Amino acid sequence: MITLCLQHHAKRFASMALMTLAILLSGCMGEDAPDWHGTDISGVMPKLEFNLTDSRGTSVSGDDYSGQVRMLFFGFTSCPDVCPTTLQKLSQAVSGLSPEDKEEVLTLFVSVDPERDTPARLAEYVNFFGERIVGLTGKAADLRTLTQRYRTTFGHEEPDAEGDYAVTHSGAVYVFDREGNPRLLMRPEDLSAQAIRQDLVALLEEDS
Repeated sequence: MITLCLQHHAKRFASMALMTLAILLSGCMGEDAPDWHGTDISGVMPKLEFNLTDSRGTSVSGDDYSGQVRMLFFGFTSCPDVCPTTLQKLSQAVSGLSPEDKEEVLTLFVSVDPERDTPARLAEYVNFFGERIVGLTGKAADLRTLTQRYRTTFGHEEPDAEGDYAVTHSGAVYVFDREGNPRLLMRPEDLSAQAIRQDLVALLEEDS
């Protein structure tokens, strides 16, 4: 049986990221800041850049998905709680958009468990949650560099007797606008699908 990743690990990593952002944002946001449901990270995170492998086994970069609002989430397919719950809520948020807006939003699910999450396994996993989700992964070193770029981390726990292991990771979702600029950090466990959808619509209207 695959060892379960514990909810408190994800909360701990997400809380660390949010605390860092709160400090950075305290001196950057004025009284006229938009009333987002997520945390505004404009100007305090780097643009969306990566070189990974998608669920078809093709090498892709952040530029391959430019022109769309993108939600970046780190996880792994064996995760029994945080990942499926998060992807389901993001899918619910996107499914409630108009047909036109729906085509302008993409979820990028980056697996930090490359040993088990092959392209084929990723494809089956993300397809379960909807059409507007892309599965990505890469070499461990590249994944480590990418998570550090967005001030988070992940870890693999010791394997059990059957060789199964848990992966700790953040539950945060990073939202980028059409130009790849960082805009919002969300914790879906604290937001409704409607609240997430409202932020997505606001970003789409802003860029239109």
